[in-house]
Amino acid sequence: MKQLLIIFITVFLAELGDKTQLATLLFATNKEIQPALVFLAAAGALVVATGIAVFLGATAGKYLTMIPLKLIAGLGFIAIGAWSLYGHFSAA
Repeated sequence: MKQLLIIFITVFLAELGDKTQLATLLFATNKEIQPALVFLAAAGALVVATGIAVFLGATAGKYLTMIPLKLIAGLGFIAIGAWSLYGHFSAA
């Protein structure tokens, strides 16, 4: 149960304020689309995307046991952050 809670909190915090949430918010403002449909479509998309990520992660974990995956993921997030900062300041 502890592992489930840790995964839930981590993913929940990671999703707050991201592009997916903002896109969902914008769809929900459309008066022609019922909020329940926005919820179902967004939830379904998140489930499918998460399923793909879990499948790829589990598959990669079988073959990449010697590679420090957490280090690579951390460096990837730093690279994305640096790219975002560069885009912000170079556009100004």
